[in-house]
Order: sequence, then structure tokens, then C-alpha cells
Amino acid sequence: MLTTHYVPGTPNWLDLGTPDIDAAAEFYNGVLGWTLQSAGPEGGGYGFFQLDGRTVGAVGPLTQDGASPAWTAYFHTSDADATAKAVEQAGGVVRVPPMDVFTAGRLAAFTDPTGAEFAVWQPGDTEGLETVMEANTLCWTELYTTDSAAAKNFYASVFSWDYQDMPMGGDMVYSVVSSPGGGKAGDTGQGGIMQLPKENLQAGSTPEWHPYFGVTDCDATFAAATSRGATVLIPPSDAPGVGRLAMLKDPAGAQFALIKGDPSTA
Repeated sequence: MLTTHYVPGTPNWLDLGTPDIDAAAEFYNGVLGWTLQSAGPEGGGYGFFQLDGRTVGAVGPLTQDGASPAWTAYFHTSDADATAKAVEQAGGVVRVPPMDVFTAGRLAAFTDPTGAEFAVWQPGDTEGLETVMEANTLCWTELYTTDSAAAKNFYASVFSWDYQDMPMGGDMVYSVVSSPGGGKAGDTGQGGIMQLPKENLQAGSTPEWHPYFGVTDCDATFAAATSRGATVLIPPSDAPGVGRLAMLKDPAGAQFALIKGDPSTA
């Protein structure tokens, strides 16, 4: 499962790119109880989502032409420059070259060979998220991809991830991810990779990473989200051996999921 004892390859940051930061803050406050703390005048509109005074995510304006609202998952690295080289060697694209964020740390952003965007965070003064795996915080990251085999090979090359494949019926397989030093896949996994089904592709789905937020009542939180303008992708449903989950898009179109339970127990 996720922890704040970050090791290379584990999720250590999460931020939302959106066209209206105030609207996003109001939505996530009503759904998950988060408050927004500005990064200050030098932050370019960036701010931190907090719960009980601890950072659970961040939000900022869309900065690239044609960018769509989305959550971005960041993975820990001890050397962002070396990771950027590994991404290129493995067939990925460097969208944002490694750069310092004041003294907080160093980031870089990439696109994997199947088209999914992600980023890395090399800690400086800011280690990463201050709490995970609690109610209304990040508890899982998940990749939907058009080529799960290629994606798995890519991330294994970049982050040395391990996988445990879990049959889902038919030809569908869900691959549970773990990082060396971060727990054994299928025991304390940190996320999952799944091939997009044909019907999802026909409906317009594209490769992307999305977060799962743990909640105490999936149905109640789902109702709070839809009443505030969220779009339903998957209504609350039971996942045997895992818990109860739902998937939505926030009013701006950023995809996220809710779950009552622990995905790493799958």
C-alpha cells in the first residue's frame, strides 16, 4: 500500500491541472473536505490541497497549449535527470525537462510510449504528500493503457517496477505494481495497470493515469460529487476482495476514482 516513506518509483506527489482553480477548490472541498493553501505570489497560481493541515495534493492552471484538465501522478526519483534519460531510452517522451522548483525539489514530466502522461519528483525541502491511505486522501494510482505489455516493459525499465498479474475474467488482466523497497506486488502494491477494453476505446477513452481517493462511504461521497457537477464514469459497485468503488470526472473533466477499501489487498 502507499506510504509517505518514499522510495524510488513510488507515488509521492499528485496535482491537478484545471482551467478554474477556485471552482476546483470549491468542488473538492465539498466532496473530500479539502482546503486550498496558495503557494504565494511566486507560485503562478499553484496551490496545495490540505486536509487537517496536511498536504494531500496540489492544483495549478493549465500551462501547455491544448492541455486537458487532469490529475498528474508523480513518482519518487533520486535523480530526475537520470530518470529523464531512462524515459527517452525506453521510448517515452520528455514533455517538461528536469527543472528546480525553488528549493522544494526537482521535477520532470513525461509521456509513456502508449500516450499516458506522468511526472517525477526529486525531493528537496518538500519530500512529497504529507498523508496518504487515510479517509479522503490518495490510496492508489492506476494506468489505463492501449498496450499493457508495452507499458509494463516501459515502467519496469524506468522504475524497476515489479508486477503481479490478476485475472479479471475473459482476456482481461489487472497488473498490480510495486517498487523495489516499496513492498511486494500483490501484498503491498502501490497501483495498477489495465488494458483499455475495446468498448472504452470506442467510447473515446485514451491512455491516462488517475488517482483513487479512499473514502469511508463510497455512495455518500459519490452523491456529493455528482450533486456538485461531476460526470459519472462508473457508478458505485463492489469489487470482490477489494471494496466498493466509483469513477468520475470532476466538473472540469479531470478523472478520479473513489474507493472504500484497500486496493493493495486485491
